[in-house]
Amino acid sequence: MKVQYLEIVTEDVDAVVDAYSSALGVKFGEPDAGLGGARTASLANGGLVGVRAPLREDEAPVVRPYWLVPDVNAALAAAVQAGGQTAHPPLEIPGHGTFAIYHQAGNDHGLWQRVARGESD
Repeated sequence: MKVQYLEIVTEDVDAVVDAYSSALGVKFGEPDAGLGGARTASLANGGLVGVRAPLREDEAPVVRPYWLVPDVNAALAAAVQAGGQTAHPPLEIPGHGTFAIYHQAGNDHGLWQRVARGESD
């Protein structure tokens, strides 16, 4: 299992970014509009951690891992068959990949399919 994207939704992006930068020595980039304005830093495994503010008034703070999968549609279908509920259907983010979110056992779970080679241009 590999986390491709670790999403942190917080009311205070600067405080979280500053704490991670100081404690872990990571460098965050400028906000990425394609990722909801998240400021991102690289994970050692080649993925990203993104820290962003809520995108809507009723979005609560959350830390949500997006597990790397070869087929996001098949993985979401399997999660739903195992009792999960779709929270966000698969959506392509140009240049980044395709994600989906499901709820299960009181938690958000994310799935991430990388951009196929040659599709990011």
